[in-house]
Amino acid sequence: QVQLVESGGGLVQPGGSLRLSCAASGSIFSSNTMGWYRQAPGKERELVATITSADMPNYADSVKGRFTISRDNAKNTVYLQMNSLKPEDTAVYYCNLRQGYRRTTYWGKGTLVTVSS
Repeated sequence: QVQLVESGGGLVQPGGSLRLSCAASGSIFSSNTMGWYRQAPGKERELVATITSADMPNYADSVKGRFTISRDNAKNTVYLQMNSLKPEDTAVYYCNLRQGYRRTTYWGKGTLVTVSS
């Protein structure tokens, strides 16, 4: 099993920045993809960004140029640096890890990001 614990959410004004962290523990394979998804009130969960263990990132168009995903493989931790935040970025952000030939997927419990003046 794999456990994911997010941190770093909170309230920020439009134009501000936040950094999310997600620490993974348990049976983690050396090859995996970690990432962030978000779910706004009344909407479906959507991809924000992912990054492979080879440091290849992928971003949703809505966050390109504003968000940066990175990871520390030694710490099994993924980060999401969010800049130029907009009210539409308000959502619960979920950490995700996918690994193995069956592409088994694990989720964190989520951390709330609120962008408001």
